[in-house]
Amino acid sequence: MPDVAIAILAHPDDAEFLCAGVLARLRKEHGWQIHIASMTPGDCGSAEHSPEEIARIRRGEGKAAAESIGATYHCLEERDLRVIYNEPALEKVVRLLNAIQPTLVLTHSPDDYHLDHEQTSKLVRAATFAAPIPNFLHGPGHSEKHPPLDHIPYLYYCDPLEGKDAFGKPIEPLFRTDISSVIADKATMLSCHESQRAWLRKHHGVDNLVDSMKAWGAEQGHRAGVAYAEGFRQHLGHSYPQDNRIGTLLGTV
Repeated sequence: MPDVAIAILAHPDDAEFLCAGVLARLRKEHGWQIHIASMTPGDCGSAEHSPEEIARIRRGEGKAAAESIGATYHCLEERDLRVIYNEPALEKVVRLLNAIQPTLVLTHSPDDYHLDHEQTSKLVRAATFAAPIPNFLHGPGHSEKHPPLDHIPYLYYCDPLEGKDAFGKPIEPLFRTDISSVIADKATMLSCHESQRAWLRKHHGVDNLVDSMKAWGAEQGHRAGVAYAEGFRQHLGHSYPQDNRIGTLLGTV
């Protein structure tokens, strides 16, 4: 069985901005099975469509983006701007981890401009620790389809957008990975999120998703001496894997 990586982020298109390069390289170069999950369907991300309609559109865009690199898309169906660290949301993430049995998990930076991102980061951190614990979902009264994980997976935090926290303080990655060879794949994935372009132009003042993504990737690449790069920090707390699996497989710059 191939190794499995999953990015669990708050909204459709977050993976395409933050970590799709590493996902594409793991798929292309090492044959890993790739999953991309959003906590929400981005149901607030429109000034034109109802929440139900934009959610339908954005689920489709997330699926198309994932499938462009041979990945699988999941939506955990929390609500946009209402991602909260609570028991039901945590159980959703644990069930997803148990279903796909990942080796490696990526999520948002604990510090970010968006509270949905920060809450997702906390949920994923808690879920990676809980998913191998038999009594968390497999004790009395539970009937689960999938067994707990055999061990805690590797956990990585993506760079926050623009590499800064809510106060504008820079958050430096622990390492960067060269994604120059797959920048076209990353651009193709992001281009699938057409509905986001209109929304971000209105709400964020950002007109071109792909150009913005490439500009940030180029900035990180410049700092590392390559054309394009993505930055990450690895969770190295007690009981988590201590070696850098991304670095071993894909190199660091």
